[in-house]
Amino acid sequence: MTSSAQESGQQPTANAMRRALKRARDGVALDVAEAAVLLQARGADLTDLCASAARVRDAGLEAAGRAGVITYSKSVFIPLTRLCRDKCHYCTFATVPGKLRRAGHGMFMSPDEVLAIARRGAELGCKEALITLGDKPEDRWPEAREWLEAEGYDDTIAYVRAMAIRILEETGLLPHLNPGVMSWTDFQRLKPVAPSMGMMLETTAERLWSEPGGPHHGSPDKEPAVRLRVLEDAGRSSVPFTSGLLIGIGETYEERAESLFALRRISRSYHGIQELILQNFRAKPDTAMRGMPDAELDELVATVAVARHIMGPSACLQAPPNLVDGEYARLIGAGIDDWGGVSPLTPDHVNPERPWPQIDRLAEQSAAAGFVLRERLAVYPEFVQRGEPWLDPRLLPHVRALADPETGLAREDVEVRGLPWQEPEEVFVPSGRTDLHRAIDTEGRTGDRRQDFDEVYGDWEALREAAAPGMVPERIDADVREALAVAADDPTKLTDPQALALLHADGPALDALCGIADAVRRDVVGDDVTYIVTRNINFTNVCYTGCRFCAFAQRRTDADAFTLSLEQVADRAEQAWDVGAVEVCMQGGIHPDLPGTAYFDIARAVKKRVPGMHVHAFSPMEVVNGATRTGMSIREWLAEAKAAGLDSIPGTAAEILDDEVRWVLTKGKLPTATWVEVIRTAHELGIRSSSTMMYGHVDQPRHWLGHLRLLAQIQQETGGFTEFVTLPFIHTNAPVYLAGIARPGPTTRDNRAVTAMARLLLHPHIPNIQTSWVKLGTEGAADMLRSGANDLGGTLMEETISRMAGSSYGSYRSIRDLVAIAEAAGRPARPRTTVYGDVPDERQRAAMESDGHLPELLPVLGAE
Repeated sequence: MTSSAQESGQQPTANAMRRALKRARDGVALDVAEAAVLLQARGADLTDLCASAARVRDAGLEAAGRAGVITYSKSVFIPLTRLCRDKCHYCTFATVPGKLRRAGHGMFMSPDEVLAIARRGAELGCKEALITLGDKPEDRWPEAREWLEAEGYDDTIAYVRAMAIRILEETGLLPHLNPGVMSWTDFQRLKPVAPSMGMMLETTAERLWSEPGGPHHGSPDKEPAVRLRVLEDAGRSSVPFTSGLLIGIGETYEERAESLFALRRISRSYHGIQELILQNFRAKPDTAMRGMPDAELDELVATVAVARHIMGPSACLQAPPNLVDGEYARLIGAGIDDWGGVSPLTPDHVNPERPWPQIDRLAEQSAAAGFVLRERLAVYPEFVQRGEPWLDPRLLPHVRALADPETGLAREDVEVRGLPWQEPEEVFVPSGRTDLHRAIDTEGRTGDRRQDFDEVYGDWEALREAAAPGMVPERIDADVREALAVAADDPTKLTDPQALALLHADGPALDALCGIADAVRRDVVGDDVTYIVTRNINFTNVCYTGCRFCAFAQRRTDADAFTLSLEQVADRAEQAWDVGAVEVCMQGGIHPDLPGTAYFDIARAVKKRVPGMHVHAFSPMEVVNGATRTGMSIREWLAEAKAAGLDSIPGTAAEILDDEVRWVLTKGKLPTATWVEVIRTAHELGIRSSSTMMYGHVDQPRHWLGHLRLLAQIQQETGGFTEFVTLPFIHTNAPVYLAGIARPGPTTRDNRAVTAMARLLLHPHIPNIQTSWVKLGTEGAADMLRSGANDLGGTLMEETISRMAGSSYGSYRSIRDLVAIAEAAGRPARPRTTVYGDVPDERQRAAMESDGHLPELLPVLGAE
């Protein structure tokens, strides 16, 4: 292992340095090679580099309204546990259970120990509780697992969440959480209890992790790809996030530059990195790297200056002041604008040999360099002022109590005291366009996009770059005629190359494919075309998840936003029952005010009013939202929802079950693995679901194939899917289309191929294939019935999601309309229940008596 970046490559030529310095002075974007050159600037070259970096920093501070201000956070450091499953070769923070026992410590700090530090910090005017701990200690140490189980916590994240809530309520400090590598679900669990979180990237140099003797070898959580995924998930979850580099651990200058560009890419994509820490390696005794030389000050100064040029004027850069031996002026001159957390109470437990400087000393040194020192909160001013979706509503009272409303900085003279951490009051208050389910067909939507179009979905230019590889068509080598022969003989024997060839079929080959699929349909389910008398109830469209295909979601202040009361939901369910419905399908946006128990209340309200109604409700995204907000596991939450009246769940929120496509389509929706977890768990609990695929946007047939194969696998394991629903992408008002990234929905060829191949690839596991009259219209739906589909879905009675996206086929179809679609395909039609059972005669009579008289029989109730 090289002792420093300096020894790992040739020195740059004088010409290369001059060119790179000139580009930096001129404000021209640097590339990796130029950044690597500038990281080696020393002497007069380094002075030149720092001068241009400082100008970039000053321009950013002026634009932010903080000209001449350097910030810091007055904090306490709470090492919740020093146990860790990783084995970093430079770390003295992590220890082993035996040493903790000999020192008289528990495996974790107790709640009393945590709160004692936090209370004392509040008395001293601190406003941040920096909670740091080792990665997933229970995975390595049985003692950690035993402690958590004895105290009633499922895992370390559950204990972190519990302590964050107690700190908020009992002390008023704002938790900043550093629990190491987190999953997307972990972010959902912790976001309601902490305004900010963090994890150092350290480096993207994989060899330092993969090669024996490297500083991160043997540490699963230090794999660069894993850590980059954490940063992406933080951005997707709209969590203000701190990251940074640890320099001088053996990386080359090129690798250090690549790490900075990786951070820039993620920052551009999500606008969620609130600060970058540039930390210099300091060797510590009793570690494997005790003989490694410290990173020199010039290394750190050059890295700060290059980071400033790469990250730009709006980035917030800090360098820990306790690691630079008082050389504050040089760091200020290189472009930092923050000193990080400084504690008047607790030591830096990661670098215990390096005490924090006194705050007065920092103020003096900052003033000597021409800057005023101002206190900030754990969450940076920009995010305080952004508000939703970056700050959970349950945290807003705590943040606002400590923040200056004009600047977003800390109110330095405020009393720090605990406040209740609780759900917003009066959640189910009807508001906004509660008549949108009717008005969408007559008046339409107010505009083609929400007001925060340019911010809520991330950076569109970065998204175009990310989307491009996945949209490249693949070469098809398999013989279509051979594939058709296999499909006709036994579709279960289709290989992936053969299936892919058929998904690309066109002309006579496509006609033959649809004929084969239709024959399989006839053999499996007969000629009957099924439908269900149902009502869609969207209880809110307020959502900040940032799905880029969704035209339904609105901010709470947008003209088309609405939220229904529980009474209105129950009224609509009762209306549906009166006109013959056997099911209500209920889904809504991820409204930040909705507590995780709101879904239980919705199910109970419907069951109380209409006990016989089947409640088909809550997508996997809503399930995860409910579970993480309540602190329950997914299994516990689903069991509670079932007890409240939930009968089945829609398998929506699937889109394409391939994260390559998924992270282009959506900023913050659940990843594929979590969708699968929810569905499998629901099926295990006896809660059946539909399955879906939305296609025709930034996807390709290879993604359809993978999606269908995964659904077939799940069905073989659980048997819980009732049907598969094809969902053609409606592009008209979809943000990802308006931004010029997605194509304008699937072609007729695509629709026929997907329907036919769904029939063949899901055979014999999922016998029911549903087509969507809402998205395809009468003729399109009839065409799909000739291509392998056997189900038309529901009468709906109201439909807002597709109509907001620009579908022109209305929100309601009568039974006669659905029968006519089946007849156009030469087939009879019959009603069904949610699970494809027979509909009671009484329900059929009620439906036929009202048929053709809707929506007149469904007046808007309780509209404001």
